[in-house]
Amino acid sequence: QVQLVESGGGLVQPGGSLSLSCGASGDIFSINVMGWYRQAPGKQRELVAAIHKIGTTNYADAVKGRFAISRYNVKTLYLHMHSLKPEDTAVYYCNGQNSGGTNYWGQGTQVTVSS
Repeated sequence: QVQLVESGGGLVQPGGSLSLSCGASGDIFSINVMGWYRQAPGKQRELVAAIHKIGTTNYADAVKGRFAISRYNVKTLYLHMHSLKPEDTAVYYCNGQNSGGTNYWGQGTQVTVSS
């Protein structure tokens, strides 16, 4: 089992920056890929960014060049968000997936981009 806890959400003006963090505990060495997903009201949950344990990353087209994902000491995942837009407003979820394909989720943190 893996437990994930997000923090860092909040209200930010368009064009601003915000960073999210996700603390992992439990069987963290079983995790192959960690990522951030988001879900806006009335929309499906979508992948924002992911990082493999070997360090490779991938991003949704909508956030390329604005968001950066990083992982520190296998226990902490970050998402640094810049040039935020109102359409980035969503609940952001931390995700971890193990080699067997099991997904673990955090409880989510709200990000609101509004003036």
